[in-house]
Amino acid sequence: MGRGKFKGKPTGRRHFSTPEEMLAGTSSRPRTFRQEEEQPENDFDEISEEESEEENEKTKGTQGVIEIVNPNLIKPKNIKSRDADLEKTSELSRREREEIEKQKSHERYMRLQEQGKTEQAKKDLERLALIRQQRADALQKREEEKAAKEQKKAAARK
Repeated sequence: MGRGKFKGKPTGRRHFSTPEEMLAGTSSRPRTFRQEEEQPENDFDEISEEESEEENEKTKGTQGVIEIVNPNLIKPKNIKSRDADLEKTSELSRREREEIEKQKSHERYMRLQEQGKTEQAKKDLERLALIRQQRADALQKREEEKAAKEQKKAAARK
């Protein structure tokens, strides 16, 4: 009988187990593919179980071979408010110190600006006084022109 277009694999044909063979456990399947149903049962105390769990954790990956010091792996401890030291001052980083100094200097400058003690404030006040003077002059001029116009109309009517 011909095999058809495709050759079979050199390892041989596929063999399927029948349900009876599977129930009887006489399948011709290789032993390496069988799942081990028997697991060793431990009748030790709870202490030995904890020790075995720790050993499993230690041998996980390369952790047992290489000791890693990574601050991100350590979970931070939660400090309760009653245990916290209020008197202890934490060291600020350079950027934080510079940011705080910048905010303080800006606040100090704005206070002086409001009081009119800075050069920019003095220039602004001079400019403001000049604008007020020009507006007052313009208003007075308009009033004089209006009064002159009314006098002209009154003189024309007479």
